[in-house]
Amino acid sequence: MHLPLKFVHTRIEEYAMQVTYDPREGQGLVVYNLALVPDKDLEASIGIMKDTFRAGLCVSGLVRFFHGGETAGDFRVPPGQTGIVTICSSTLDGLLLHRGIPSNPIGGGVVEIEERIPRRFTHLILYEYTTIDPLQALLSQEITSVSEMMRRGSGDILANIRQCHMEAEGLLGEVIDDLAGSSFSPILDVGLPNTPALGVTVDPQYMGIVALGGTNPMAAIKENGIPVTIHAIKGLMDVREMEEVLDY
Repeated sequence: MHLPLKFVHTRIEEYAMQVTYDPREGQGLVVYNLALVPDKDLEASIGIMKDTFRAGLCVSGLVRFFHGGETAGDFRVPPGQTGIVTICSSTLDGLLLHRGIPSNPIGGGVVEIEERIPRRFTHLILYEYTTIDPLQALLSQEITSVSEMMRRGSGDILANIRQCHMEAEGLLGEVIDDLAGSSFSPILDVGLPNTPALGVTVDPQYMGIVALGGTNPMAAIKENGIPVTIHAIKGLMDVREMEEVLDY
């Protein structure tokens, strides 16, 4: 029996309903990404992840490592590799949903940053038309410059966008306040109602919410010549099982 294709839009919505993360309590389930790097490159990769976090380009500094032969969810890490689990920005969609803010994930792409100010999306892949995570696909195209952004304050980083109804603006403000003191800080930009967000048009009476891509640290690792394999939107994990990358 052939299973139907599952588009990313559907996968995000399914995981969003299972997210229980509470930024005020620092507990609950989050959506995670899984990356694989060679064991010999792990130390260098951790150093790059720390730099990416300090530069404010990570949705979270929380990580968990799985060594060869260990299992992360339903995935067994191959020998000679280390699995790096990081929080996926689609956790935000679940957080919004459980705070009474239904959101509609639009897509993922590349955002141009000039002097630390996000300017516009230069590439965008819509979730409803792809079965592969857009950021995972774009990362393989070598069109990011996250490392350059860290050095100069200008570059091209990974981000994604969703929209919510303008009537939820007050509730969204409360969520942003809660996230400010938490270990999860994904929001890059919030557009005005009925106004494009970083150049992406939203539906009438809606507003766009742009979040950092959870795979930005992996883009920086790849840019530094380290082979990395990405499995985006891979599963759910209790955030209390993760630790701050700065502690390594």
